[in-house]
Amino acid sequence: MQKGIIDRFEGNFAIIEIGDHTIDIPKSKLPINVNVGDQVMIDGKTITLDSEGTKKLRAEIDALADDLFEE
Repeated sequence: MQKGIIDRFEGNFAIIEIGDHTIDIPKSKLPINVNVGDQVMIDGKTITLDSEGTKKLRAEIDALADDLFEE
């Protein structure tokens, strides 16, 4: 099983970042409710939204942004 992050959508494909590379997956293979920035779990041909992973990732990004723009 691999963790990936939805980097962007291009046409009918989702570009998913996995480690230091990206893969293109047809949007039709993704859960309906995924958005850019969401974390997904890829297990063979099955792709699921990792809601808890997404929440954690967004919290980490928010903390980094707060540190960066701290006055």
